[in-house]
Amino acid sequence: MLILTRKVDQGIVISGNIHVRVLGVDRDRVKIGIEAPMDVTVLRQELLERDQREKARESEGGSNSANSASVTKQANEG
Repeated sequence: MLILTRKVDQGIVISGNIHVRVLGVDRDRVKIGIEAPMDVTVLRQELLERDQREKARESEGGSNSANSASVTKQANEG
């Protein structure tokens, strides 16, 4: 893991085309902005983990995958 210290309005560049910038810091929260090409998926970690758990459950017994996809899309937009 690479660990960096950045101040507000400073950022990093990943692979030359993904820009991550610190927008603000308030107590224990850091607001970051991410600019990436449209073909790069950017997800919050907890959403990725939730999707992985849902896929594991589906493979075990099945669930309503159409409903799951709708929830994922809404969560990513909000």
